Amino acid sequence: MGAPTILVVDDEKPLRDFISRNLEARGFNVLAATNGLEALTAIQTQIIDLVILDIMMPHLDGLETTSRIRQSSLVPIIILTALGEEADKVKAFDLGADDYLTKPFGIGELMGRVKAVLRRARWSDTIGQDEEIVHGGICADLSKHEVTVKDSPIDLTPTEFNLLIFLMRNAGKALSHRAILQNVWGPEYGEEAEYLRVYIGRLRQKIEVDPISPRYLLTERGYGYRFETPQD
Repeated sequence: MGAPTILVVDDEKPLRDFISRNLEARGFNVLAATNGLEALTAIQTQIIDLVILDIMMPHLDGLETTSRIRQSSLVPIIILTALGEEADKVKAFDLGADDYLTKPFGIGELMGRVKAVLRRARWSDTIGQDEEIVHGGICADLSKHEVTVKDSPIDLTPTEFNLLIFLMRNAGKALSHRAILQNVWGPEYGEEAEYLRVYIGRLRQKIEVDPISPRYLLTERGYGYRFETPQD
């Protein structure tokens, strides 16, 4: 298995070169694009394992690029944002981004995020091979990485799948934001509650009859979340 290929998309050459140079020094294959249109072309013609994507770009910004990538690909995306762009971060997650880095950032933070996102993009190797978890109408077949709701399969990304499995394995327990983040995202995380808001929202859209009034994925206000099995 060769080194992962990372696509770096930024219209600012100094930052693009800084990221590319440091990734190459650590053994990654790197492709570069100066805008979203070039990024979409690269994704259509190359095998890419991760995209690092700036939000503010000419021609096609990072948010629209993320949306278009997600129409045909689950490739992990790390977005780059400036300080104070909180609304952009949340919107990027809603559109399908996997993580973000706030500029300016150090190389240690960059590499930590890259490694964590690549790790999460793989189906978990630690999950029991033949295990099946069933709660109410939800069945998770871990050997197939498949989840069905009332016998109908649903499409989940690796992170969505691992999040749902962690919650189902701990059904009935109130789990803190930190505990969920560190068990699903990794030990590098713990304060990113906005990640959970977005991912829980996605899961509710896929498994709940009424996502506005969830019966499985319940919020523990100010603390975290709890998976419950409806009694009827």
